[in-house]
Amino acid sequence: MHRYAVAEQVVDDLESGAAAYGFLAPGLIVFSVFTVFALLFAFYLTFREWNILEPETPFVGLQNYRDMVHDEDFRRSIINTAYFTGASVPLGMAVGLGVALLLNQPIRGRGLFRTIYFLPTITPFVVSAIVWKWLYNGDFGPINFYLLKAHLISEPLVWLSNKNLAMPAVVLMSVWASAGFSMVVYLAALQAIPDQLYESARIDGAGPWARFRYVTLPMLSPSTLFLMVMGIIGSFHVFTQIYIMTSGGPVNRTTAMVYYIYEAAFKFYEMGYASTLAYGLFVLLLAFTAFQLRLYRKADL
Repeated sequence: MHRYAVAEQVVDDLESGAAAYGFLAPGLIVFSVFTVFALLFAFYLTFREWNILEPETPFVGLQNYRDMVHDEDFRRSIINTAYFTGASVPLGMAVGLGVALLLNQPIRGRGLFRTIYFLPTITPFVVSAIVWKWLYNGDFGPINFYLLKAHLISEPLVWLSNKNLAMPAVVLMSVWASAGFSMVVYLAALQAIPDQLYESARIDGAGPWARFRYVTLPMLSPSTLFLMVMGIIGSFHVFTQIYIMTSGGPVNRTTAMVYYIYEAAFKFYEMGYASTLAYGLFVLLLAFTAFQLRLYRKADL
């Protein structure tokens, strides 16, 4: 009887396992085709010269990688991306933290304010970019109108056509769009800090700034790390606002890495080189993320 029971249990396990794999199969198929296969095919293309208008894909070895290393425009896109990341990520986190600190206070209607500040985060980037492009318009944009009314400028500024103003304009729009996400994450972290820590700090004579520096900030460090990693990954993928607002101009001052990859693939049809640039972006992201995690572990120790 014991043998029959074991055999029945094995059959039941096999049937349940088959049912589980059956439910997982659609997702696994989609993931395999559109992610795994796409990654492997893109890696294959890095060793080929492929123009999508021509059927031949001649093998070029490491030539695409050598071209990437010596590509001045690609290096410029790295600098632009680093500029965008270094400006937008800290600013977005700082604004989000400031708003979170204000909306963590027992003020009237704070639920409504939290919703209002979070709305830009869930607004599609295409819509936000179109609205901000109108705001920046040099002829009838509201930003120039109010700056002129306040006598802060003497003539309208061409925000998106000026090589010194275009990237800061894109950064400002991105901070507006991302600060709401930082606010929500910091709000959750602030509400998880035990009140006993603040009471102990008050008893020891710590003022508001000392409590913020020695209690709030250390307790927010996991959330800060999360927002920093996610922010850097997201900023390295910046594309929509560049595509709609500046198209990489003026004189390539806002051409970020993803936009440069897009141009290589769909403007010049160099799919092999575009795939190589994409893997270069992956390596940079991996290095930055590993560096941040290592710094955090050292600080935690």
